[in-house]
Amino acid sequence: RGMRGFTKPLILVLINKHFMIDKNVIKTAVEEWLEQNEYYLVDVEMTPDERIVIEIDHADGVWIEDCADLSRFLQEKLGEELGDYELEVGSAGIGQPFKVIQQYRNHIGKEVEVLQQNGLKIQGILKEVSEDGTQFVITAKEKQHVEGKKRPVLVDVDKAFAISDVKYCKYLLNFK
Repeated sequence: RGMRGFTKPLILVLINKHFMIDKNVIKTAVEEWLEQNEYYLVDVEMTPDERIVIEIDHADGVWIEDCADLSRFLQEKLGEELGDYELEVGSAGIGQPFKVIQQYRNHIGKEVEVLQQNGLKIQGILKEVSEDGTQFVITAKEKQHVEGKKRPVLVDVDKAFAISDVKYCKYLLNFK
């Protein structure tokens, strides 16, 4: 016999509005919105404090109205599936490391900083990105001894990197 006259165990079911939405469901919905716009997806992050952070980017920058439009689209599309998650839509942070190949392509001709695996930083102009998106080249200034000159002079040198072999590459903000 159970407590207070119950003959079967009492089972309490607590219903929590907290749902676990799959990251791929969010990505698919974002991709649907992106098809109608010229933006591209940089990242989708689900944080432990119940936030979904979506970063988008565009070659000409991100408009706040478009972030709001994507947010509304996701609220309508996913609604209840979002559960208690707070939705945050914004642009990829300027000066933050590149996360997707399109960011490299958008910054060709601009000054970047590369942190190599050995901890050395190098700055230069992003010259090109390979077709397959695995490598990039920057043109950096390097001191070299030139015949006929007593002191080393700065010359432009192309340096190639495999994207997988650098800790990061990011746009270098210049306030000159």
